[in-house]
Amino acid sequence: MRMNRLVYVLFILLLGATRADTAMIEGVEFKESYTAQEKTLSLRGVALLRYMVFIKAYVGALYLDKNQKADQIFNDVPKRLELHYFHAISAADFAESTRTLIEENLTPQERIRLGPQIAQMNALYRDVKPGDRYAATYLPGVGTELALNGKPLGIVPGVDYAAAYFGIWLGDNPIDKGFRDHLLGKD
Repeated sequence: MRMNRLVYVLFILLLGATRADTAMIEGVEFKESYTAQEKTLSLRGVALLRYMVFIKAYVGALYLDKNQKADQIFNDVPKRLELHYFHAISAADFAESTRTLIEENLTPQERIRLGPQIAQMNALYRDVKPGDRYAATYLPGVGTELALNGKPLGIVPGVDYAAAYFGIWLGDNPIDKGFRDHLLGKD
């Protein structure tokens, strides 16, 4: 009897320890921190994006320096956005959506200037299946790295491109304002 209690207590302690360094949303875990350029980025927020109100498209997590203010998100600072998908999406659909959503927030001159970088990012996309995870990590002086399931696919240079790309989810006219606000910890 005493051994059963000990095993139970140890199990609870271990369960708590494994959960302390992760956040969970819709059954998907995200780490509480990520290290980029020897700098620790802290989880700012997690969110669920729904399509047509009731279809769960993906969940996301935003990582920033713990002292970073939300209104400084587009400055030349490290940031990371992870998106975990619930449905299969083709690389072509990613490319078309990225182009459309970025261009909605740009002037005609910005579209021309960032066109090569948009095309470069779109060439990196791969088809995803349920459970896959894209991560976009902006590193000052390097660019925006796109990775799929932890495997780097390439880097697109430029802080201006990073601002446009992250603006899809975090800008003034994002894909979903509630999603943006949850990622930024404004809930």
